[in-house]
Amino acid sequence: MAVFEGLSEKLNHIFSKLKNKGALTELEIKQAMREVRVALISADVNFQVVKDFINRVSEKAVGEEILKSLSPAQQVIKIVNEELIALMGSEHSKLKIADKPPTVILMCGLQGSGKTTMCGKLGAMFRKQNKNPLLVACDIYRPAAITQLQRVGQQAGVEVFEKGKQEPQKTVKQAVDYCLANRFDVMIVDTAGRLQIDEPLMKELRDLKQILNPTEILLVIDSTLGQEAVNVSSEFNRQLDITGVVLSKLDGDTRGGAALSVKAVTGKPIKFCSVGEKMHELEAFYPDRMASRILGMGDVLTLIEKAEQAYTEEEAKKMQQKMRNATFDLQDYLDQMDKLNKMGDLGNMISMIPGMSGKLKGQDLSVNEAFMKKSKAMILSMTPEERANPDIIKGNRKKRICAGSGTTVQDINQLLKQFFAARDMMKRMAKGKRPNFPF
Repeated sequence: MAVFEGLSEKLNHIFSKLKNKGALTELEIKQAMREVRVALISADVNFQVVKDFINRVSEKAVGEEILKSLSPAQQVIKIVNEELIALMGSEHSKLKIADKPPTVILMCGLQGSGKTTMCGKLGAMFRKQNKNPLLVACDIYRPAAITQLQRVGQQAGVEVFEKGKQEPQKTVKQAVDYCLANRFDVMIVDTAGRLQIDEPLMKELRDLKQILNPTEILLVIDSTLGQEAVNVSSEFNRQLDITGVVLSKLDGDTRGGAALSVKAVTGKPIKFCSVGEKMHELEAFYPDRMASRILGMGDVLTLIEKAEQAYTEEEAKKMQQKMRNATFDLQDYLDQMDKLNKMGDLGNMISMIPGMSGKLKGQDLSVNEAFMKKSKAMILSMTPEERANPDIIKGNRKKRICAGSGTTVQDINQLLKQFFAARDMMKRMAKGKRPNFPF
């Protein structure tokens, strides 16, 4: 699912009607703004935030220079884009790094917000940056919380410090000493959550803040909360003076309310967003890029960054050479599926290509992991000659591959069909032609 797909679709529909007009009247702009207001409220954006946003856009959009411009519709979209960026924080807010290690990051949030998983993702991110992070288990109330953090730490390749059911205030003091003795330069503290905000939870967090004097206090917000995210973030900010927000589950059934409301209400920046369940599926939050995606204008910079993370420079050059020489084979195809899986959800990635967002409707673009496993089994059951030259795979060869991979002839036919389509796209791209996307 593309990020904010429902909101993006509604806004694009509204603006497509404006684009069809050569000139715009003040009445037409006001009508469009009413529809934008409805779209934002439907996306669960805070009512007061919507009201202020529409007022600012309307004030700029009905100016004389806009109404008399050669492309008033584009001017209106430009204003909406600028105001969306301002609403979400104007610019990317980086994590602060302590002058003297360790950098201490205190994570907080309600139970079920995805806080523990987010600790692991941040740990994995720091490892990629050649830092040495430590996860600290301070949720002693939720059953199996420490076990979950240990599992997350294992997936991220990050050590976990835990002292069982010992009170968190004592654990964090020992964790700081452990960091200094073992040269950990980042300490990420996983705290307890509750189903709702209560005084015992807040007192414990205030105690931890006082003991640690953390470099960052990050509030993890479930993106699917909608307007409730405003109440949650406001209270945590009032009690702890948070330094930033992390949005979890942005890949799920999220309507956008949290991302478009939290900064306006708390004044604190969104620093990261989670776009999948895997440890590497964490993105730095750039307001300008997110606004571009919401308006269906793509996000090429994030797409490039994802590709750079999945490919080494040598691998990229090798693939370019294969495209130029038209020598892309089944082994390369298998390698590409593995890389694509590492980059994240296919629908989300294609929505980052300018102009493609509106063409995704009704298309099942999710990477089918079950078929990927089948594909790998089938390709590994082929001879080197068959992998290099898939055109020779006919009747008897298909039966042998089926027997070796536990698949059917229909599965092999599907694999070959997808491969030949991908190879054709590679050839066209190598010649500088637009690929024939199936949507």
